[in-house]
Amino acid sequence: MTVDDSGSGTDAQGADPGEDPLALRLEQLILGAERRYTPFQAARSAGVSMELASRFWRAMGFADIGQARALTEADVLALRRLAGLVEAGLLSEAMAVQVARSTGQTTARLAEWQIDSFLEGLTEPPEPGMTRTEVTYPIVELLLPELEEFLVYVWRRQLAASAGRVVQAADDEEMVDRRLAVGFADLVGFTRLTRRMEEEELGELVEAFETTAADLVAANGGRLIKTLGDEVLYAADDAGTAAEIALRLIETMAHDETMPELRVGMAFGTVTTRMGDVFGTTVNLASRLTSIAPKDAVLVDTAFAEELIRTQDAPSSEAEAAEEAAAAEKEGEEPPTYRFALQPMWQRPVRGLGVVEPWLLTRRDGG
Repeated sequence: MTVDDSGSGTDAQGADPGEDPLALRLEQLILGAERRYTPFQAARSAGVSMELASRFWRAMGFADIGQARALTEADVLALRRLAGLVEAGLLSEAMAVQVARSTGQTTARLAEWQIDSFLEGLTEPPEPGMTRTEVTYPIVELLLPELEEFLVYVWRRQLAASAGRVVQAADDEEMVDRRLAVGFADLVGFTRLTRRMEEEELGELVEAFETTAADLVAANGGRLIKTLGDEVLYAADDAGTAAEIALRLIETMAHDETMPELRVGMAFGTVTTRMGDVFGTTVNLASRLTSIAPKDAVLVDTAFAEELIRTQDAPSSEAEAAEEAAAAEKEGEEPPTYRFALQPMWQRPVRGLGVVEPWLLTRRDGG
């Protein structure tokens, strides 16, 4: 970046001569401060190098702005806080950049959704002759403090839940490389739908699918990792929870005539977690199982099936379950109950993962 303390091309408040005055007022309302600094001045005021400041800003997803006078006291404070965490030894520089990147990516998506879906609907002109811009400012002024408080509340709740899972880990390695159940749920024939449906209809279908999936995953004790339009990725600490989520997804979508068929693939094993996402062979295997799953069906890998058997959520076979039931009846006892049934499928080669043996997961009668 070229250092230019003059802020040339902008007025005293950093506004470009051709900039919309309402857009500038709206920015000041949301940021809570006026434009005051160039990037060089902000870095200097925060006591950090221009190189480190640029790394932080880019990690947060902010575009390079040259040396326009477009930054505020809040930008200086954010730089100072991140640099302070590094100086105090609480975070390494690389970790501070990761914090900036994960926060920026998450909030960018949230902000886009709120503007595209939420504010767009609320700022429809209430009277003929009024423009959207005339009603946007007062609406944002009323909503901003409430949405900010709500965002902090949800973040604290999620942080508490995540911290609880970490402290329960068996050792330090398990905090990063953990054994989890991972599932992909995929809409069947989505590519064909994109050619037949109008954009608005397609958007509504995707939103309904993502909303339903997110609600079911959360309500049944799983964690939604990400949504990919026609596919969702979720994880759970145990196979039984993941299995329940998968079958509930299939059952719920099957009762919705507006939805296409669904297929789910799941695997159980070691997973590497980074910035809220999951990686590794277990995740890849779950994805491959999804691609070969029949419509409205759930396929799991051998490790997943073995975990369900170990926790007595499923019998190793129906023959064994029948023997147990007969023995229990003979002794006048209640037979063991299982929630799920497992049926081994034909072994098959899976690209990049060798030969795997999928198991068909269903609910067990009376389970």
